[in-house]
Amino acid sequence: MRTTAVRRTALAASAAALALLVTACGGSGDEDKGGEGNGKADSSASAAPAAKALTAAELEKAGLAQSDVKSGKVATKLPATDDIAKDQVKSKDAACLPLAHAQAGVAQGEPAATVKRSWTGEPVKPSEGTSPEDALMASLDVDKMLINLASYEDGGAEQAMKGLTDAAGKCAGGFTATVSGEEMQVVKVAGGTAPEGGDESSALTLTIAAEEDVKAPSKIVVVRKGATLVTFSAVNLAAMATGEDFDVPADVVTAQVGKLG
Repeated sequence: MRTTAVRRTALAASAAALALLVTACGGSGDEDKGGEGNGKADSSASAAPAAKALTAAELEKAGLAQSDVKSGKVATKLPATDDIAKDQVKSKDAACLPLAHAQAGVAQGEPAATVKRSWTGEPVKPSEGTSPEDALMASLDVDKMLINLASYEDGGAEQAMKGLTDAAGKCAGGFTATVSGEEMQVVKVAGGTAPEGGDESSALTLTIAAEEDVKAPSKIVVVRKGATLVTFSAVNLAAMATGEDFDVPADVVTAQVGKLG
């Protein structure tokens, strides 16, 4: 589900609608909070001893399952286009690499174990009398999310979280990355409302130069629970074509974070 693959799917399916809609649609207007100051942390976290890293088997058990969600489809085995390796992600500015890794669903740093999942939502059925163009865009209004669970030894999860937070601040003005050989131009990194339920959490919107004048949002949510860091990288197919904002499915985030205990 990397951005380039999603963008191609969306643009190929919505070429007719894009010509009519793209000039009238803008990006997000309520998340220009900058790359910092958007995280939440448990005030007692710094005083607590380092938590024990989960094993691969324990992470697998803690990973999202189909029975944990009421809608959408959970995949426990990702296709090659979604299962990006660490060495396939590069950034011209090394300080921004943690953001590129998170967007591509790649774990931060050197985890002791990691597990991946993906979740795909369901399109909303258009109402009767909807125009063909609007019906097409409605069929593309589907959220897709990569979920990466990574467990760390010796305080590595806290360090990974800090690395992401620092990167959001340093790279608020944008950066250029390469994922599987394809360039991704991020023009802005802005903070959002971080979720509850972890020891630390953060939410970011990466605004990506998609096609021509379209700047599309890509969302990242990161939650640390003990020695485990779970990263959600979300896109919306219609948003990739139009540049309109979208919300990260909060119920999916809550379900996954809840399984970490």
